[in-house]
Amino acid sequence: MEYVLKNLGFVCALGANNEDIVKNAKAGNTSAMFSGNITVNGKNVPFGCAPIETKQDLRMYDLIDCALEQIKGDIELLKQNYALNRVGIIIGSSNTGVHEAQKLIEAAYKNNREIDNRVMPDLELGTPAKYISMKTGFVGPVFTISTACSSSLKVFQSARQLIENNICDAVLVGGVDARCDFALNGFNALGALSEKHTNPMSENRIGINLGEGAALFILEKGCCGIKLLGIGESSDAYHLTSPDPSGAGAIESMRKALTDAHLEPNDIDFVNMHGTGTIANDAMESLAVNTVFGENVLCASTKPLTGHTLGAAGAISMGLSWLMLKYNFIIPHVFDGNFARDCSKICLSTKDENKEINRILCNAFAFGGSNASLIMGK
Repeated sequence: MEYVLKNLGFVCALGANNEDIVKNAKAGNTSAMFSGNITVNGKNVPFGCAPIETKQDLRMYDLIDCALEQIKGDIELLKQNYALNRVGIIIGSSNTGVHEAQKLIEAAYKNNREIDNRVMPDLELGTPAKYISMKTGFVGPVFTISTACSSSLKVFQSARQLIENNICDAVLVGGVDARCDFALNGFNALGALSEKHTNPMSENRIGINLGEGAALFILEKGCCGIKLLGIGESSDAYHLTSPDPSGAGAIESMRKALTDAHLEPNDIDFVNMHGTGTIANDAMESLAVNTVFGENVLCASTKPLTGHTLGAAGAISMGLSWLMLKYNFIIPHVFDGNFARDCSKICLSTKDENKEINRILCNAFAFGGSNASLIMGK
């Protein structure tokens, strides 16, 4: 059975529509990473701010609305073709309304007031999927997956299973996360947040930058278009926050994706790496990619362009990969300094890369060793 990823609704630091995102991704434009005034412990940090206004109580809703608007024609077609209870909604997220709830709770304590109970639903992990259900009218299975940074890659496995098991005819699937000071301070406490522009695979790398965004796809059976070819997952449970330095879990998820897609390593043209810019992640992932693919497959981390969008990271990676396949371009790996010795056995893409890309593998590796890899292709 073949599956296609229909039109993409997309917003991130690179733009609020596919045209702007393609233009800025091709150019390796990182200017949006410095457009916000984000401070942590009194220090300015780069953050991938999406270029849209905040209009609603939750920033997450604005990101979702921007993405939904771009695929409203496809949503209407779904309503014409399928019953509302045959279209599911599965979203990956980790922050939901934590940022806004935190501000309201802080204000309540400061002013010696009771906390408004209306804050609590904003904290629920199911909020993004429920909101999309309300906006679209689709009432098939509606839920959110939250496995930290692998959340919105794992949603595609669940979406495919709903169709395979004849529970749904189509699934609106993707991820969203907005700015969250709680998360920013958490990564800072771990010593993983960089005050400089994130620099994956470089000897100068010191940590991550965060960002925000949303990417929404429609998954259906079909043979025409950009296809979902294979999915692999693993759970190595090596450590609560640190990746297994051997890369065993990452290797397993990539190999499972290849097996699921009935492909060999040399069938993959590009690896969209998790590539967070931390010492531990980049060394582990470089080792894992080299183990599976050798030194010749093109690779890049797109997080210097978008920031690490946490629960939305997998879907953002998927969105950029989908655009690469549709518009025939290669995203350059934005890089400063020399190649780190522990990341030297992979091939990073450049701005002047001239190669046809037909199949891309996307990686997302999360806290607790929750790993996911997905292959899409023309």
